[in-house]
Amino acid sequence: MPGIKFPANLKLNKLDAFLLALIAIAIGWLWYRSSAGIHYQWNWEKAFSLIMTPGRNGELPYFFQGLLATLRLSLWGMVFAGVLGMLLGLARRSTWFFLRLPAQAYIQLVRNIPPLVFVFIFYFFISSQLIPVLGLDTVFRNTPSEIGHWQSVLFGPAKLWENLFSGILCVGLIAAAYIAEIVRSGIDAIAKGQWEAANSLGLSPIDRFRYVIFPQALSGIVPPLAGQFISLVKDSSIISLISIQELTFVGSEIANSSGLIFEIWLLVGAGYLFLCLGLSVLFSHLEKRSQKHYQP
Repeated sequence: MPGIKFPANLKLNKLDAFLLALIAIAIGWLWYRSSAGIHYQWNWEKAFSLIMTPGRNGELPYFFQGLLATLRLSLWGMVFAGVLGMLLGLARRSTWFFLRLPAQAYIQLVRNIPPLVFVFIFYFFISSQLIPVLGLDTVFRNTPSEIGHWQSVLFGPAKLWENLFSGILCVGLIAAAYIAEIVRSGIDAIAKGQWEAANSLGLSPIDRFRYVIFPQALSGIVPPLAGQFISLVKDSSIISLISIQELTFVGSEIANSSGLIFEIWLLVGAGYLFLCLGLSVLFSHLEKRSQKHYQP
């Protein structure tokens, strides 16, 4: 059997060997203590049976309903946060005072309030007033329960549209403040010569931004934007505190009713890991494509 070949440039000194030995000892000790001191009776068979059990009328299992709700909430939250964050980032750089000041005030306000506090403020004091003012409460409550297939896939059950709308606004408004700074910093990183070259071509401000500045800024925006969107997926778990039935809310109900605390929460964590890894792969491809516009 051929031996394992290490790269030629991989050299371990005495400190590396000492640290690796410490890590091995720590892992061995934890393994020993877990087998000797932890008496939790794992029941993965029951846990998988619970999350795979369909509803009374043959609906999708409750666990996967929560996973889909998190996916919808994250998807539409990203769209809303991306659009609003882009507008706020551009307003933040505007020479017009009446655009720059409100954008800067909003960004500083949201970034300096804990997300949990913002969720409670928004849901209990703003969302309850905003939806009736926009007339959406009538739309949500009078929507027939029988909706089209694609409406059901993209937005979920009609009776939960009001909750979905509130959740999207909540996570989107939080993420938009951070995306705005990502957009602003990406645009500010473009060399002054690129702006001057665009001006020399006689392009309008919109065309100059669309064809010259933003394609180059995109290469610097995509990596932090990926991190922010992944954070949005994870932060969506906070929405469970206002009784929106996403993955964390569903996992909490299943864990409390079954007593399988560790198993269910590990499966919930695996669900978030699946979503976040998928986003990481997607943005890694997008980052490679955006590099072709980069001009060092």
